[in-house]
Amino acid sequence: MYYYKRLIIASVLLARYAAVAQQPTDTLHMSLEEAWQKAEAHSRQIEITKKSLNMAEEEVKDTRLERLPEVGVTGSAEKASNLAIYGKGIFAPVTQQHEVIHTLYRFGTDFYLNIYNGNKLNLQLEENKLLQRIAQIRNEETKSNIRYKTSTLYLDLQRSLIFRDLITSDIADQEKQLKEIKALQKNGTVLKSDVLRVELDLSKRKMTLVTIENDILIGTQKLNIIIGEPDNLVIQPTVFEPGAVAQDDYNKYLATALEHSFSYHISEEQTELSKTNLKRVKSNVMPKVGMYGEFYYANPQIFLFPYNPAWYSLGVTGIKVSMPVSALYHNTHKVRAAKLELEKEEVMHQDTEDKVRQQVWEAYLRYKESLVQIQVATDNVAQAEENARIIKNNYFKQTVLITDLLDADVQLLRTRFELAAARIMAQDKFYLLQNTIGVL
Repeated sequence: MYYYKRLIIASVLLARYAAVAQQPTDTLHMSLEEAWQKAEAHSRQIEITKKSLNMAEEEVKDTRLERLPEVGVTGSAEKASNLAIYGKGIFAPVTQQHEVIHTLYRFGTDFYLNIYNGNKLNLQLEENKLLQRIAQIRNEETKSNIRYKTSTLYLDLQRSLIFRDLITSDIADQEKQLKEIKALQKNGTVLKSDVLRVELDLSKRKMTLVTIENDILIGTQKLNIIIGEPDNLVIQPTVFEPGAVAQDDYNKYLATALEHSFSYHISEEQTELSKTNLKRVKSNVMPKVGMYGEFYYANPQIFLFPYNPAWYSLGVTGIKVSMPVSALYHNTHKVRAAKLELEKEEVMHQDTEDKVRQQVWEAYLRYKESLVQIQVATDNVAQAEENARIIKNNYFKQTVLITDLLDADVQLLRTRFELAAARIMAQDKFYLLQNTIGVL
């Protein structure tokens, strides 16, 4: 056991030296709100959703511009040969040639103004606005998810730092207690085996401290990556403060979720998109009415007989009406497919509402459960402290064994860890609930 103990102590010291050697030097005190701001500014996922939102906004602007008339400018310069007449067939010699004006010029402008097209342009604009709203919701959803992910990493790091303080304080207490036991062993009051057991237990605590130090380094790097800071920057979270206790009941949280939930509103907009698509498909059988016009200069004048090699101008304007008669039978199944698509989206929206209710209910209960766990852990710490005090007094009175003392110390340390973890978990469940209802 003696060599085993020495080996553990050597391993612990070596691991601690390696961990300390890798620790970064720069320290930055940061609140959770500041971490959120940095994560949002650095997140590539948010940047992608912003690009999608900007694209959707440009599509809306482009559709609005389609209300303006289509205007074009044309111009041409041509060379023409003489007009050959093949009186005896194409393979026979030319029987006659007519002189023509060989050089032709033409340039002008034309326009077309859509007056009515089955309301397709308005429906297209409405569809693009719906897509814009969906892109905006997805952008907000990505921000909320990044915030929750950042808060999880932030709280994990905060928990590891609290664990380090707890284990460091406990190690100091155990070392003090070891000195007292060694003094009793010198006086022959306790056995050498008791000292060895305490030293072995102390070495395990030191190994736990090394593990926690490594957890801090790993958690720091993860948090630095998501907020865009260098890996070697030490993040020092603000002093731990438990989150506000949720006062609202489930029905209020559900009402908030149905008003702000991202998945619910995306599904709602998708249903509206299917309704617009059905209207657009039905409009395929509607007539199309438009105003057109053309004005040009040309040379030579070959619009009216007799022709002459002079410049002339001509302007034409009018109303054009067309009716897609074949769409009356081609459009039948398209309308049925669009109706089925709408019915599918309505069912999916109801299913999304069910999922939102379930997610809010689960997140609400888990948060309430975490608050109860804090109270239970607080009571456990008080009981473990009293139990450790009694066992320690009895041990030094030689009425209990060293195993009872070590078990009491371990139980006290475990309950303190559980209390710190419960407080962090309550914070995490609170932010999860906020993310679920769409207000994080």
